[in-house]
Amino acid sequence: MTEILPPDDCTTMIEVRAGVDATDRALMTLLDRRFAYMRAAARIKPERAAVRDEARKAEVIANVRSAASARGLPADDLARIWERLVEASIAYEFEVWDRSRES
Repeated sequence: MTEILPPDDCTTMIEVRAGVDATDRALMTLLDRRFAYMRAAARIKPERAAVRDEARKAEVIANVRSAASARGLPADDLARIWERLVEASIAYEFEVWDRSRES
């Protein structure tokens, strides 16, 4: 197994790819946690209509855009990624909400 080096210490593409793969695994862990919060939200929200919250969605995307800009990252691209992430999260929350109330 290749050692995971900080990006600035990488000297080969094998090291870069190992770092990218490790980062992708870490992102999946974080996404798993994010979707667990969607399950919690579905459990807590008493009404199905509360699942979609456009003001909160806009706030989340604005936060990402601001954080990306502050880091010198492509803010528009990351905002589009988060738009998709939030929409997937909402769809998942609807599914969980519906399943949890089937009788």
